[in-house]
Amino acid sequence: MIKPRKQIYTLEMYLNKVREFDIRNDSDVQRQFVWSNEQVNELIVTVLTDDYVPPIILGEEDSSQLWIVDGGQRTAALKKYRYGNYRITSAVENSVIPYKSKVKDKNGRVVIDNEGNVVWEKAFFDIKNKTYEKLPDELKKRLNEYQIETVIHEHCDNHRISQLIKRYNNHTSMNTNQKAFTHIDNYARNIREILDKKFFNDYSEYTEAEKTKGVVERVVVETVMCSNHLSDWKKQTKAICTYLNQHAQKEEFDKLSDNLRRLEQVVTDDVKSIFNSKDSFLFLTLFDRFTKWEIEDRAFIGFLRKFKKYLRKSPFNGVLFDEIDLDKGTKDKAVIMAKLDMLENMLRGYLHMPEGGVIYSGIAKEGVKERVDEGVKERANKGVKERVDEGVKERANEGVKERVDEGVKEKMKEGVEERAKEGVKERADRGIAAASMKLSKSEKRPKQENFSLNPRRVHSPMLASQQTFP
Repeated sequence: MIKPRKQIYTLEMYLNKVREFDIRNDSDVQRQFVWSNEQVNELIVTVLTDDYVPPIILGEEDSSQLWIVDGGQRTAALKKYRYGNYRITSAVENSVIPYKSKVKDKNGRVVIDNEGNVVWEKAFFDIKNKTYEKLPDELKKRLNEYQIETVIHEHCDNHRISQLIKRYNNHTSMNTNQKAFTHIDNYARNIREILDKKFFNDYSEYTEAEKTKGVVERVVVETVMCSNHLSDWKKQTKAICTYLNQHAQKEEFDKLSDNLRRLEQVVTDDVKSIFNSKDSFLFLTLFDRFTKWEIEDRAFIGFLRKFKKYLRKSPFNGVLFDEIDLDKGTKDKAVIMAKLDMLENMLRGYLHMPEGGVIYSGIAKEGVKERVDEGVKERANKGVKERVDEGVKERANEGVKERVDEGVKEKMKEGVEERAKEGVKERADRGIAAASMKLSKSEKRPKQENFSLNPRRVHSPMLASQQTFP
């Protein structure tokens, strides 16, 4: 087997070879471009700051045709920025790029000092919302001259190239939680020490997959954020890590470590399910508040036991705990505040302590309403859905009933009027018929002198008006 050779190109030369198909990025088994804007941004910052980019792996056919084996996404991203008018997004990190610029006089000529040297000055350029064409000439030059290292496997055919693509891409990339953890380097070691505690293995419920995919790390940073910086709460784990890296104190992680040590002494099997990937940070924050009251830790476990068995299923101020957040995984600030308000007031009630404040005040109250309304629309929670549906049905039935009652009244009114009209007509018809019968009988009687008929005995007004009396 021939050892791969190394070849270095300038970035401009490398991309020209790609554009001219000397190097191809469209192998039959190569995936399409899937990088996010964030990844493109990071690569461009790496190049403009002259930082390290790993080698691009190529496979070479005997015809000298080169195929990209590993590095296709990087190649497409560089090409997109250099020639595709890609604009660096405003979310880019480390967007201000330092560089040296030649000093020029008022006529635009480069300044030369007394010793014949070009005079340089420090300059800075913010690449947010900038395309390649907007770069200053110095940064354009830096990008174009960046050294791209390649490793070339020779004497390849399609089968060999496919094997190489499989080999070099046979790895698991970082997920969102794992990437977020790279943004808290100042406290990464403290977090690792916390993860080694027995609590996360023996006194909580996390799957093995969650333990290896950064979920427990996320719980730790969420707990520190919620316990110490709730007013600045961030929804995304990456944003939390970035914030804590700048604003947290080592003592905050030490306090969490001590709280976990205390919980290890009292948590029982019947309540450890509460400490799961979704709710752990809430109950760890609640315990942190509880520790300030100087009450025996076992009392907290008693509350968890009652919460799990009764309180979670009972409305508190008209709202169930799980109705506050109908959409699993939601980390809205208002929802977090509302849940903590509810839990703390439940805990105070369990301990027969004075309430700490009005439940669901301000933003928390609005958040509860919004989340519950959204949850009703989304029907994300089956149990709540049934409750809400029953309520909706009941209200709907009341509404229908009212509509039906109104309709019945209206129909009855119409019916009464119709029946009244029919009754008048029917009574009139009966009167006419009766009068006719009497007339018929009277015609058969012998005619008498001085015969008179009292009009008051005539039952039909119509008949009375038709008769002529002597």
